[in-house]
Amino acid sequence: MVPHGGKLVNRVVSEKRREKISEEMREFTKIEVETSLAKDIENIAYGVFSPLEGFLLEEDYLSVLDNMRLSNDIPWTIPIVLDVNDEFIEEKNVEIGDYILLISKDGMVAGIEIEEIYDYSKDILAEKVFLTRDLHHPGVKKVYTMKDKLIGGRIDLFIESKGKFDRYALKPMETRVLFKELGWRDIVAFQTRNAPHIGHEFVQKTALTFVDGIFINPLVGEKKKGDFRDEVIVAAYETLIKNYFLKERAVLAVLQTSMRYAGPREAVHHAIMRKNFGCTHFIVGRDHAGVGNYYPPYAAHDIFEEFPDLGIVPLFFRSFFWCEKCKGVMNEKTCPHDSKFHESFSGTKIRAMFEKGELPSEKLMRREVAETILSFDNIFVE
Repeated sequence: MVPHGGKLVNRVVSEKRREKISEEMREFTKIEVETSLAKDIENIAYGVFSPLEGFLLEEDYLSVLDNMRLSNDIPWTIPIVLDVNDEFIEEKNVEIGDYILLISKDGMVAGIEIEEIYDYSKDILAEKVFLTRDLHHPGVKKVYTMKDKLIGGRIDLFIESKGKFDRYALKPMETRVLFKELGWRDIVAFQTRNAPHIGHEFVQKTALTFVDGIFINPLVGEKKKGDFRDEVIVAAYETLIKNYFLKERAVLAVLQTSMRYAGPREAVHHAIMRKNFGCTHFIVGRDHAGVGNYYPPYAAHDIFEEFPDLGIVPLFFRSFFWCEKCKGVMNEKTCPHDSKFHESFSGTKIRAMFEKGELPSEKLMRREVAETILSFDNIFVE
């Protein structure tokens, strides 16, 4: 699978250059960035966000908002931007052409050569990406906390941040080698921010029937209150894969980025990232990357019609349920029985059970997985 844009980006600084510039680092202007932005920087550097080599310049930024493509017509749906305050620019006398350092509390150190400093509208950003300006939307709420201006330019990664899931934090270069070693040519990726229930497993194994292997790639990073905590998701998938998947057919790795809850736009973004990891197919479910009732249930299916040149095959799945008559997992196309016989895989219902300390029935979730989840004192993001 050719990386998005034609080549896998690598903006990681060599050891030799790192040693050379480390002596000068004290003299550089520094910006402390939050963890989510540090992960964006690392995803640029390691090629997860290929073809991006840095934060968007204004022409690309506007093109992404208006056309869902970069200015060179390559599909790209989510603006990856660096925001700064006017006061910082004035106090530090920051100008185009300057090289400044980006640091995080987690230990990440990167640099950016400033090519542009430009204004933007938070209203337009929210409306274009999230299709709403409602502050109850977590993505919109974050937009309105952003700083005054955007800085564009290529980045260099000097030091990676310290992560919680190093064992599963595979880079695109590593997954591509791994898939080759496993002999996989067709690889389907599964994006998730939830612990796995029976419906998820059914989708995964249905897709796996048609390819060589599945890349289960849960998102770990900033999420909204009430979502499963990262540690819970990873542990649940460890249990599921250990007990119910063939070792040679499934790979578990984490995607270290924030949920943006941008619905259809984010579904395409998720597909692009998995293309860069080396996947050929991508599972798109009901209400992919959605939140509340901001997007129609299958908006994330429809948007892919606008990207015939995406370079990764979307596999669309509708919602599934357990049918007591059929005695199995079904959907609206496969089950002839009345809805009174159906039990939906409701995330809300499953989370409510865990909040009460209850085990979901084995129609909804594997017992081993449920017990793994309940072994945690804190299951959800607070």
